[in-house]
Amino acid sequence: MRVDDFLDEVAAETGIAGSEEPIQVSVVSDVLGRDYGLSGGLIPIATEKDDTFRLEAGGRPYLVKVSPSSEAADIVDLQTSALLHLEEVAPELPVQRLVRTRAGGVAVELETDQAPSRTLRVFDFVPGTLLADAQPSAAQLGDAGAMLAKIGSTLAEFDHPREERLLLWDLAHFHRLRRLLDSVRDPGHRSLAERVMDEFEQEVVPVLGTLRRQVVHGDYSPYNVVVEPGASPFITGVIDFGDTVRTTTVFDIAVMTANQIGRDEHDPWAAAAAFIRGYRAERALDDTELATLRIAGLARLALRALVAEWRAEQSPDRQEYVMSHASHDWIHLAVAASTDRRDVARLLSAHTC
Repeated sequence: MRVDDFLDEVAAETGIAGSEEPIQVSVVSDVLGRDYGLSGGLIPIATEKDDTFRLEAGGRPYLVKVSPSSEAADIVDLQTSALLHLEEVAPELPVQRLVRTRAGGVAVELETDQAPSRTLRVFDFVPGTLLADAQPSAAQLGDAGAMLAKIGSTLAEFDHPREERLLLWDLAHFHRLRRLLDSVRDPGHRSLAERVMDEFEQEVVPVLGTLRRQVVHGDYSPYNVVVEPGASPFITGVIDFGDTVRTTTVFDIAVMTANQIGRDEHDPWAAAAAFIRGYRAERALDDTELATLRIAGLARLALRALVAEWRAEQSPDRQEYVMSHASHDWIHLAVAASTDRRDVARLLSAHTC
């Protein structure tokens, strides 16, 4: 396959290739009533690819998600199966729960004019504050790291026929996505992303085959972690398993790392280090994994900025949403990348502050 073709293929399998007509609310309402016995007001929620709604029914909130027609049913089943595995093996973890249909199922295939069909699922709505809207302490970031480690340990023995899916957000493919650079208009931003890609290819790609791999959450970001500030436990919910995939374990850690680096220009890696310490307190990382954390975090942040630019160009109708999650990424990336790599390595490998 030509490198130029890879971006198109991975975007299509990720379910974000191009635009799609929103599902009719009446269709969703009919399925909820028929298959779940639920009725109530549906409030749309902006997300990356699914048609998502908050439902108020019988005095209880729910989350309703309808997969895009571009996302195959077996990929949705991968996500669903991972959630069911966590529910069965580690029910104490605050992972979002699936609501069963009247017949005991966990999903409904919708009959629409689109092909392939779309899948509707209903989840418990997790109340609380998103970590992205909180001001967590170092200890609370450590709690977030420990929670990801627990989820990772529980998913370590999970497998699924479609776990090796192609996913745009999987850093295992980062070095194959140089075509994204063509959508970057700012020369400084493009140069910065090229430097990160070069370093990733030089330092991470040669050791990919030696790094631990497993099925992971895939998008453990501040937007998918629900917290209760000032309370214990701090982490009250983990949501959105839409990017579940088998990949290198370090790349799962890199998601939250990317969201923490560069925000404090005086100490750009401190928050990420607190998160990683929490993870390591629950689950060990070997020397090779530790050595890749710095560039993996930078790569994930660069990838988000690059994909935002590309998607804004490809889908102008979703420009506001995709750019809202990446508005400061270039600034944070520049700050984090300018920090002396030896200082970062020492900070990330330390067990204490």
